[in-house]
Amino acid sequence: MLHRDDRVPEPAPSPFAVPLLPGPGPRRIAIISASVGAGHDGAAAGLAARLSAHGFLVDRYDLLDLLPAGTGTLLRGTYRRMLTWAPEGYQRLYQATEHAVRPGAVWRALFRRTQRRLLATLRPDTCAVVSTYPGACQVLGGLRRRGLLTVPALTYLTDFSVHALWVAPGIDAHLAVHAVPAAQAHAQGAAAVTVAGPVTDPRFTPRTQGQRAAARDRFGLPGHAPLALLVAGSWGVGAIRRAAAEISATEVAVPVVVCGRNEALAAQLRQDGIEHAFGWVGDMPGLMHACDVLVQNAGGLTSLEALAAGLPVASYRCIPGHGRTNAAALDEAGLAAWIRDRADLGPTLTELLHGPRGRSQRAAGLTLHRTGPGPVPAIAARTGPQPAPRTRPAPAGRLPRGRRLALTASTAAAIVTLGVAAPLAHTYAETPARFAAVAHYLDGDGR
Repeated sequence: MLHRDDRVPEPAPSPFAVPLLPGPGPRRIAIISASVGAGHDGAAAGLAARLSAHGFLVDRYDLLDLLPAGTGTLLRGTYRRMLTWAPEGYQRLYQATEHAVRPGAVWRALFRRTQRRLLATLRPDTCAVVSTYPGACQVLGGLRRRGLLTVPALTYLTDFSVHALWVAPGIDAHLAVHAVPAAQAHAQGAAAVTVAGPVTDPRFTPRTQGQRAAARDRFGLPGHAPLALLVAGSWGVGAIRRAAAEISATEVAVPVVVCGRNEALAAQLRQDGIEHAFGWVGDMPGLMHACDVLVQNAGGLTSLEALAAGLPVASYRCIPGHGRTNAAALDEAGLAAWIRDRADLGPTLTELLHGPRGRSQRAAGLTLHRTGPGPVPAIAARTGPQPAPRTRPAPAGRLPRGRRLALTASTAAAIVTLGVAAPLAHTYAETPARFAAVAHYLDGDGR
C-alpha cells in the first residue's frame, strides 16, 4: 500500500527525546489509520516507529476493517473510482462541505456503529489513541463525548489543509505538521492545537553528489540532465499523462514518473514516449536522490518526504478536493509552488531548479524537519494511567439481510465522507426521509 517498503526503520536518536516511562512498565498507544491511498498509513507507520523507539507499545488499526458488515472494501473501491471517473463532481462536493459544522444523521449513525467495534478491539491497557485519518477522528471524538473512552484521543493532522471532518468535538488535542494547518484547525474550533512537525522515514535525507550519480545509474536515468520526479500516489490517479507530456515539452527537465500500483498507467506513459515511467518503487529515497525537483498532485506524505530529501516541490494539475487545498496551503507556507497555468510550468521549474526560489524552498523544507520536536512528546504528555473501557464484543456472524442492505446503502453514500475528509451530510440533509430507515438500523443502541 505504501509507495515504499512497509518497514519503517527506527529513527536516529533525537535531541528532543525525553524520558517517557515513569510507570512500572511500557505504556500502550493505539493508532487508527485507514488504507485509503498511502498517506494516512505512511504517517501512522512513521509515528508508530518513533513511539516504539521511545519505549511505547503500539497497536495499529485500519478504520476500514472496523466499519460494520465489512463495508470498508466497498468504500475504498468506490472512492477510488470516483476520483478516477468523476473528479470534478467530487471537487464540487468537497467545496460544498469543506466547512460543514458536523456530519449528518446517517453519518453519525455509521460512526456510532464503528465506535462500538473500536471499543471492543482496543486492548484494556491502552492509555491513548491517536488518529491519522479524519473519519477516525469523528469516531474517537464521539466516544470521548459519550464518556465511553476514558483515555486521551488525539488527532495527527497529516494534510496541510484541514477539512471540517478533521476537527471533531471530544478530541483532546490536534497535532499539526506546520503553522498553516495549525491555524486552519484552530479557526475551525479544534482543541489544543500544537505544531509538532512532520514524521517521515529517516532515509529521506539530502543527497550527496555521490548518491546522486549512484542512484541515477541504479535506476537507469540520464547522468546529467535535470530530472523532474512526477508522482501519482499509490493509486496512480490524476492527470499524470498530461502533466508528464507538458513537463517534457518545456525541455527544462526530463520527467521521471512513479505510478504506484497503476501499472497500466506506466505502460501508457511509455507508449506516449515518456521513457522513465515506473510502477511501484520500493526505494523512493534513492529515486529522490536521483532527481532534482518533485512535481506532485496531492500534497500529502510524498511532499514532506521530498522536503526532507532537500528537493524543491511544485504542485501541478492537482487532484480535486484535498489535492487543491493542500496545494494552496503548501504555497502559503512557502514550501511548494502551486503552478495553476501551463504557461507558468517551464518558468517555475527553472526557478526551482536554478534560482533563489528553489534555494528558499529547500531551506524551508529542511528547517521544517530539523526544528520540529515531532508528535511523540505531545502524545506522551497526554498519556494517562487509566485503562480504556471494555464493552461486549461485536456479535459474531452475519447481520440480518435488512441491516446489511442498510449498511451497504449508507456506505455507498459515505464514500466521499471517509475517502479524504469530505462529508456528504449536507447532500442527504436535503432528503432526510429517504435515509431515515438507514439511520434507524445503524443507530440501534439508542445512545
